[in-house]
Amino acid sequence: MPNQLIETITKPDQAGLYPDIAPFRSGTLPVSNLHTLYWEESGNPQGAPVLFLHGGPGAGSNPRQRRFFDPQHYRIVLFDQRGAGRSTPLGECRDNTLPLLIDDIEALRQALGIDKWLIFGGSWGSTLALAYGQAHPQRCSGFVLRGVFLCSPAELDWFLYGMRNFFPQAHARFARQVGATPEEDLLAAYYAHVFGPDAQAAALAARAWAQYEAACIQLLPAAAEASGKATADTPAEVARDIALGQLELHYFQNRGFMEEGQLLRDMHRILHLPAFIVQGRYDMVCPPVTAWRLHQAWPGSELCIVPDAGHSAFEPGISRALVAATDRLRSAAPR
Repeated sequence: MPNQLIETITKPDQAGLYPDIAPFRSGTLPVSNLHTLYWEESGNPQGAPVLFLHGGPGAGSNPRQRRFFDPQHYRIVLFDQRGAGRSTPLGECRDNTLPLLIDDIEALRQALGIDKWLIFGGSWGSTLALAYGQAHPQRCSGFVLRGVFLCSPAELDWFLYGMRNFFPQAHARFARQVGATPEEDLLAAYYAHVFGPDAQAAALAARAWAQYEAACIQLLPAAAEASGKATADTPAEVARDIALGQLELHYFQNRGFMEEGQLLRDMHRILHLPAFIVQGRYDMVCPPVTAWRLHQAWPGSELCIVPDAGHSAFEPGISRALVAATDRLRSAAPR
């Protein structure tokens, strides 16, 4: 049947998000003999294309992420990256690298018949957004980035050790799970457990990794449930936590499959494109200094520091700023 556009709701709610909307189309895209991606489209079938890139690596997409975009203006594309969400196999690290993720985005763009699109990404999604944009600048109309992460050694060191200055209890649990002291090489210890021969120990370690991150993403712990990152006990949520731990370890161990400083080095390829950068002042997972460095390297960009927010995209100040950015970029992403 032909695609149907629902035209009943356009106003954001008090948290800044547009109301819930269902996909008008979804499907799967085989990208290798091993990996098949889940994708979906919502909003206006004839609207300006926008691509949402989820974080992690490995976090997957969820329905609330459709709500950052005006559904009457945008053709909203979400997909789950290799090994994440509803893509299969879940948690698979083989044939899973940054260059392959970039190729997947191009394969999806071509499969959907899209010439160029607005790129929206937070946390690891901002890493992938920049890497894709620098590889294919002619396919991008602009960027909205949140909680910027460039996968530098300093950022990885902060995640593994620096956050304990603010979350000492969570960090102590994190280290204890793999029998390490907080000063030991936690990346190596977790990698050995998660990819070791003991399946039960691997699952427990992978989930402990995901829970450590989840414990640190909110300015206020009471906001955890609303973020969609709170610890859950259903089998599906446990499986997704494990996949997140596996894929983050895989990418962090390999430094994101990039050369050191690559994303800032190659900024000249996308300097001509508009960009909005949204950053929580108290983001403990991806500290604001990284967003500031990106902003300094991108003279035409706009940086919004949200004064009462941490890392989560669904903290009210962050979500309002993201929706404001996508609203403003409607002129840069014409139908």
